Amino acid sequence: MKRSKLSRKRAENFGRLGENLASLYLRLKLYSIVAKRVKTHVGEIDLIAKKGKSLVFVEVKMRKSQDNLEQALEAVNKRRISRAAGLFLSQNSKYYDYDLRFDVIFIAPYTLPKHYIGAFNYLE
Repeated sequence: MKRSKLSRKRAENFGRLGENLASLYLRLKLYSIVAKRVKTHVGEIDLIAKKGKSLVFVEVKMRKSQDNLEQALEAVNKRRISRAAGLFLSQNSKYYDYDLRFDVIFIAPYTLPKHYIGAFNYLE
């Protein structure tokens, strides 16, 4: 069954809120945000951040609760994110000498964000 336009819009706004909160969270942890919502023909990356010589590709998952985070982590489309990261790097050569990392941040109301550092490997 297709979701209604209103339902899709709500989901998109919910996701954007999560990305904004994750961005703020990373800034508080002294990361700088390189880009948000990087769209490529192979996929989208929610956030790209850097800290020192690490370039971090971040998938943000906004949930209504922090239940079943392990299942949600397994559902992350690692191949899509890896391919989009590779395309980003091919277009941004200044990051070639950076260490790459893939993180996932879960955001849920009334709880602190859960930051999975190094949640998966490149082209896992």
